[in-house]
Amino acid sequence: MSYTVFTDGCSNLPGRLLRELDIRPLPCSYTMDDVPGVFRGDIDAFDTHGYYEKLRSGSVMKTSLLNTQIFLDHFRPELEKGLDVVYVGMSSGISGTIQAARMAAEELSEEFPHRTVRVVDSLGAGFGPGLLSCRASELRSEGKSAGEAADILDAEVMHLLQFFTVDDLNFLKRTGRVSGATAAIGTVLNIKPLLWGDPTGHIVACAKVRGRKKAIDAIVEKYRALAIDPQNQRIAISHGDCPEDAQLLADKVCAVCQPKELVICPHEPFTGAHVGPGMLALFFFGKSR
Repeated sequence: MSYTVFTDGCSNLPGRLLRELDIRPLPCSYTMDDVPGVFRGDIDAFDTHGYYEKLRSGSVMKTSLLNTQIFLDHFRPELEKGLDVVYVGMSSGISGTIQAARMAAEELSEEFPHRTVRVVDSLGAGFGPGLLSCRASELRSEGKSAGEAADILDAEVMHLLQFFTVDDLNFLKRTGRVSGATAAIGTVLNIKPLLWGDPTGHIVACAKVRGRKKAIDAIVEKYRALAIDPQNQRIAISHGDCPEDAQLLADKVCAVCQPKELVICPHEPFTGAHVGPGMLALFFFGKSR
């Protein structure tokens, strides 16, 4: 094994894939109603239903950025073993974590001049860094070096598409994604935005539809129009504690084209706090953003 693959704890990967592909998620700290906690990256081991129930009842979740010291503490032991490091992180468009990782990489490159430390900005969240981390592991199995793998991942970032909808616009209002007036009108009129990760890694609306069913159908149409060779892809669906809707989306996606592998998981807690219960997202590789 030529390099170790690290990712954010919020990469949304289930324990099965973390173990099978030997991906190391970094722990993320948070507070829920001022009570501290740590999410260690295995979405299967997290009480997502209880978490989203707390959000529904008005609990407040606050997250902390991964700081440079966390990266130093986790990367250095791998370099000391003679391994290189590839880290795939959450979008620089919504978090400062990537910058902290780059600072750690710069320091470690001076300390270990014969080793490689590469930081890949996924320009996404949840399964955005998650699917790219899986690709990093597969490239390692193919014999690619850390530098070669990171170069490939940097190119593939622009082909990793992320479309999602939310059930309650008020969660987006709290983080400034929509105005209070827009949230109020949208709620009354049952307007559901279709959002995506744009080429700069920011979350923006690309369409608005009326009703949940039309929002799900709009996501499916994006898959139909943009997916490239999906039968040979691992694609993913995440949901804010709405498993029935996630299965409906999965059935519709498979009716368009059955992917090689379809992963369905609850959405991770960090960006989950911003999009809220009822969020539904599809991640796949396709035409350029």
